[in-house]
Formats: sequence, C-alpha cells, structure tokens
Amino acid sequence: MNGVQGAQAGVVAHGADDGMRAALGARIADVFFAEPLFDALPDVVFFVKDAAGRYVVVNQTLVQRCGVKHKAALIGRTPAEVFAHPFGQTYLAQDLAVLAGGGQIEDQLELHLYPTRDPGWCLTRKTALRDADGAIVGLTGVSRDLAMADQKNPAYGKVAEAVRLIHEHYDQPLHLPALARTAHMSVAQIERYFLRIFHLTPRQMIIKTRLDAASRLLAGPDSVADIAQACGYGDHSAFTRQFKATVGVTPSQYRHMLRA
Repeated sequence: MNGVQGAQAGVVAHGADDGMRAALGARIADVFFAEPLFDALPDVVFFVKDAAGRYVVVNQTLVQRCGVKHKAALIGRTPAEVFAHPFGQTYLAQDLAVLAGGGQIEDQLELHLYPTRDPGWCLTRKTALRDADGAIVGLTGVSRDLAMADQKNPAYGKVAEAVRLIHEHYDQPLHLPALARTAHMSVAQIERYFLRIFHLTPRQMIIKTRLDAASRLLAGPDSVADIAQACGYGDHSAFTRQFKATVGVTPSQYRHMLRA
C-alpha cells in the first residue's frame, strides 16, 4: 500500500468510526450515562454544567467535597453559589472563560480547601460541550486527586533524588537541568518519568512543594512578604500571583479563611 492509499484508508476508517459513534449515540437514551460510573470513583470529582455555568450533573464525590447531603443541593447552582467566597467566584470565572471559547483547561494544578478546612491537591480538566453545529452549550470536567507515587517504577529511585532536592531546597532557584543531573537523566527523561511516577511535571512539583510550605506558614504570624521569601519567591507579587492562580485566593485571603 502506497502513501496515498494509506491516507485514503485512514480517511475511510475515520469516517466509519464517526458513523459508529453517531449510530450508537442516537440509540443511547441517557447522554449522562457516565454519572453512576463516576459515583464509584472517590478520588475524582466529575461534573457537567450548562451554558451559564450551572451544575447539571455531579458525582457523589463532589457532593461530599461541598459538604452537602444530596446532589439536588448542587443542581442548578453555579460554583459561586456553592463554594465559599472567593473560591466560588474564581471557579465560575474559569468556567465562563471555557464557555466563551477560551480553550480547554488541561491538568491544571489546584489546591482546594474542603469544608473541613483540610487542603487537597488535584489536577483539573475542563472542556467545552458543543452541539451538532459547533456552538458551545455547556462544559464538562474532572478534578483528580493527586495519586501516591508509583514506587514500583524502575526509575523511582533516581527521580526520588530530584524530589528530595526540591523538598530540601524549594526556597532556592531550581532549574530543570540541575534536577536532571541529580537524577542522572536527561531533561527529556526526567520530565517523562515525573509524569509517569508522580502525575506532575517537575515545575508542578516545585509549585506544589512551595505552596504546601506557604499554606502551613500562613497559619502562623509571619508576614506574607517573609513567607514569599522563605518559599523561594524573591518577588512578593509573583508569589501572590502564583498562589492565587493555584489556590484561587490570595495568600491574605487564605490566611483569613484559616483563622475564620
């Protein structure tokens, strides 16, 4: 088979796939059939929202994380009506950006503060839902709790050395080539194994480690500027921007919530 024939075969196969999807989709009575499947995943939040950012489908994990008893307490409400201020407003703004055609969100590292005031790290994905004409009619998304490291991976020992360097020196500038040398790997290798073992990029691991330390320090008396310096941010404003982008609130707002 030459290149042209191969390309033609690929087009035919793709068309057949689309036809099968359309045929099966037309026969499924409930387009939200995945809801009970996500109910069985305690470490994954799942939701579908309409064009106004209101919950249409949620799984049981989200119900528990919001501190309510039943799904009905969330349906028809936006995140701004469900989550504490200003977390809810931040989540709604994120939704509206996706709904406006701003592109999907892929594995965004986020620190959530649950009703128990316990922090939890997750990776969030959101993507727009479109009708047959391509118009955006809603969005769907998941937030996955960060899994434990895959210690059975043969490269775990080497990568763990780079993680140790991050944990011990997060207050200093950390560059990918230095982490790679510590693990006796190339830059491409360490990036690949970080994702496989920790489900994070090296940069995300650095951010997580620094903000873990910052969230602990914010419970104490140190100034935000001193905490920024202690966590590797020479610029106070850069620390505030990173903290808000990841946590959804400023360091001062987070401190206020911890003390409330």
